[in-house]
Amino acid sequence: MAIFVLVLFTLAMIGCVAAADTSADHVISVSGSGTVTGTPDRVQISFAVQTQNADVRIAQANNALAMNNVMDALAAAGVPRDQMKTTGYTITPVTQQDTNGILSGPATSYQVTNTLQVTLKDTSVTGQVIDTAVSAGANQVNSIQFMLSDEQAQALRSQALAKAVANARADASAVAAALNVSITGTQSADISQGYTPVVYSNYDTTTLAAGKAAVPTPVQSGDITVTAQVTVIYTID
Repeated sequence: MAIFVLVLFTLAMIGCVAAADTSADHVISVSGSGTVTGTPDRVQISFAVQTQNADVRIAQANNALAMNNVMDALAAAGVPRDQMKTTGYTITPVTQQDTNGILSGPATSYQVTNTLQVTLKDTSVTGQVIDTAVSAGANQVNSIQFMLSDEQAQALRSQALAKAVANARADASAVAAALNVSITGTQSADISQGYTPVVYSNYDTTTLAAGKAAVPTPVQSGDITVTAQVTVIYTID
């Protein structure tokens, strides 16, 4: 029995030494980043129709009529209805204020706001779509967001990752040369989280007068920058 216990103890110690040797591998840990730019191929525009009347029912009816006109005009201009989505609907009592700016008394009228989000797959028609909506009755443009489709975002992400890995390898090779050692393999690679290339920019909230613009609205999308970061641990000897 004593010999058996001694053998087990010896095997256990050998295992511990092996584990220690593995964890004691000589390594170089480096981080690399890669950046690529791409042209957005999606845009989301947020429109709103706002109406006001002393009778809330009239305010609602006027708002519904105007928003239906906006959606019909957009559909006639080639925007699919499944790319239009209502994102907000509010009815707000409008109350008089005294000389100190404090609300007082009953509501004098009601303000109804219906917000519509339109997603376009062709960013070049952004200005035209804005003009169409305003001409049809939209009196607010809340935001314009340029973005990447899932397919393009993934393609750019892959390119950025390839650049990040190449930069990490270049740094590791420089360190290894300075230390007079050789890189023998890769122990691990970690991709940093927090990748958010979707929104390129927000358009400042702008209230527009109803009616067709005398000059087409110019909208420039610009480019979207996609960045990726990796941390790679290389083994050396």
